[in-house]
Amino acid sequence: MPHIIFEKDNNNITVPSTIDGTQFEFIAKSYNFTQKQRKEEYRISTKKDDKRFLLTLKEKNENYLLKADKVTRISPVQILKDSINSYIKLRESKIISSNTQNFNKKVEPSQEYLKDMDFFVNDFKTQKEIQIEIGFGSGRHLLHQAKNNPNIQFIGLEIHTPSIEQLLKQIKIQELKNILVVNYDARLFMEFISSNKVGKIFVHFPVPWDKKPHRRVFSNAFINEALRVLKIDGTLELRTDSRKYFDYCVELLTNLPKGKITIDINKDLEVSSKYEDRWKKQGKNIYDVVLTCNQEDKDINFDFDFSFDEFIDFENIIKDIPQKAIVEEDFFIHIEDIYTIEDKTNSGLIQITFGSFDRPLSKYILIEEGKASYYQDSPLPTSANIKAHKQLKGLLKK
Repeated sequence: MPHIIFEKDNNNITVPSTIDGTQFEFIAKSYNFTQKQRKEEYRISTKKDDKRFLLTLKEKNENYLLKADKVTRISPVQILKDSINSYIKLRESKIISSNTQNFNKKVEPSQEYLKDMDFFVNDFKTQKEIQIEIGFGSGRHLLHQAKNNPNIQFIGLEIHTPSIEQLLKQIKIQELKNILVVNYDARLFMEFISSNKVGKIFVHFPVPWDKKPHRRVFSNAFINEALRVLKIDGTLELRTDSRKYFDYCVELLTNLPKGKITIDINKDLEVSSKYEDRWKKQGKNIYDVVLTCNQEDKDINFDFDFSFDEFIDFENIIKDIPQKAIVEEDFFIHIEDIYTIEDKTNSGLIQITFGSFDRPLSKYILIEEGKASYYQDSPLPTSANIKAHKQLKGLLKK
């Protein structure tokens, strides 16, 4: 992470200030929220190239450390490096050490096919049939499908960065135009796909998670979301070498109120992964179970107002705001930290983690003179985030 260590001095900057295209908007100071003695920390609101984020300033031994805030960091990383350098230049402090100089610039991956979740919430539209592969690994199966079905829009989900980079290279080499890639939890991604639009969902060789079954892709909630997004006669296709995982999924699928499932053992596909080839050589069985959708669902509304009430008494609520996590059946809220904005009344930052247990979201709520909003942007409108926001509004009214 970009950072600079510099000598401790009294050369504080004045906010708002602008230098070399970087604007420093305000500085927030840590509030002793947990009643534990700790050194002071600061969050510096920064804006560059129309992107807004925070920098963290804190003591490190006998010096100061300035680095990117882990919650609001943005890309490309060069923006963070430039902003950290600009702060030190404005402050006129003596640098002890730094990793913000660019001797070897890393090439950022192309954004043409790699999309974030905001794209799928706000901008994704297609008249083509959609097919989704969850956990595409090396990408061999996904590339094969896309190459042989140019009129279908494929979406590949993966959380392993090297696998994503490998697939993006192959998309460019093979000149494919019908794959979009997203680094996101499949269990939550489905909430942002319109109903009755998907022809196939491939889940090939997911991690079995025998010791942590709550982390499995397949669950009752996932299956219900799959059925909502699938077209009539669309399919959810599991392929696994794990007999335990296969039995677990079959039990879930056979407990549906209605549906059709097909089971195969050692079925040959047109393309297989290198791991599948290895397992077959070892004599390992490969299990397939396919759920066919026979229902049509109503579309869902992605619009939700993540605003707060007009006035929030920040200076009073931070005295009583709960330190323990609020845990409900399908969402949670944890107040992580609080920062007060100097020279402004009823102003500060509340750092929170909330939403789904599977994909918790970390954000800041910015309160400026009693008016609250999410710093940077609003949360994605997942059902867990919506429920958490409603409860947050109640907490901030007190």
